[in-house]
Amino acid sequence: MSTMMSTSPESPAGGLREIEFRDAIREAMSQEMRRDPRVFLLGEEVAQYNGAYKVSRGMLDEFGPRRIIDTPISESGFAGMAIGAAMMGLRPIVEFMSWSFSLVAADPILNNAPKMLYMSGGQFGCPIVFRGNNGAGGQLGSTHSWCVEGLYSNVPGVKIVIPATPEDAKGLMTTAIRDDDPVFFLESERMLGMKGHVPEGDHLVPFGQARLARSGDDITLVSFGRPVHFCLEAADALAKEGISCEVLDMRTIRPLDVGSIVRSVRRTSACVVVDQSWSFASPGSEVASIVHRECFDDLDNYVHRVHSVDVPTPYATNLEQEYLPNARRICEAVRACLYRA
Repeated sequence: MSTMMSTSPESPAGGLREIEFRDAIREAMSQEMRRDPRVFLLGEEVAQYNGAYKVSRGMLDEFGPRRIIDTPISESGFAGMAIGAAMMGLRPIVEFMSWSFSLVAADPILNNAPKMLYMSGGQFGCPIVFRGNNGAGGQLGSTHSWCVEGLYSNVPGVKIVIPATPEDAKGLMTTAIRDDDPVFFLESERMLGMKGHVPEGDHLVPFGQARLARSGDDITLVSFGRPVHFCLEAADALAKEGISCEVLDMRTIRPLDVGSIVRSVRRTSACVVVDQSWSFASPGSEVASIVHRECFDDLDNYVHRVHSVDVPTPYATNLEQEYLPNARRICEAVRACLYRA
């Protein structure tokens, strides 16, 4: 369990500077590469093309081809190579153009990286960051729209980070690069152009510490990543009906800030979990299980959940929007949980 939620205010350190989500990630990677010569970036099109989504724009010019490395289209190969480099003392950042493509690298990233310290009796660690776009990206179809957190969070030994703001993207990426364990950093293509206040210089956000995205008294909404913004949209709509929603942005699901969830739910007595994974065996189902166990006597109703619909991701824009958790579906779940449906 974590200690306290952070409210993540617009701090004086950040001033009024606003940058895009993608630039916040690049700033964190670049600052850490200047600080630590062991850090390097590799992946498809990260160098000459400046990244498929321009996250690594300009990094080749500054750090050169020995540290910004274009790879063949072979996720299993370059993921395995990076794990070997991490075992030998380097600190790789591996970009998967899409986390959907990480499925072909499942053996090295799930069977090697998380187990290396354990299997070697502490002789070899694996300080490595795997990052890339996760979830539906806007008419990419079902095979390019995987939300992998439901699959990968089941594996002991990995840390899973899902930022929802540019500030957290920088702070969590910095923490991830410095961490001595394998970190899966899940971004969203639909959020890369989002602007926000981001502190300059050294900025770290600790793992396992939720962000209080909105205070409220009637019900707790628990989410992470892009769906946090759907929750905030729903909270705005519900406020007009006299319903006050507290929104928790978990930031990381491995480790999970159980303490902040429990404290909030014990105060509001109601909870809706919003998770863009499919519902079966998902992070959302784990959160619901924890709340039922820890807050059973405090709840006025069972924990309601809003997930992506249990079908392959549609291609059509209107179907994709209906497939994902959205403000309308969240509002319906909140009303049902508060017996106002």
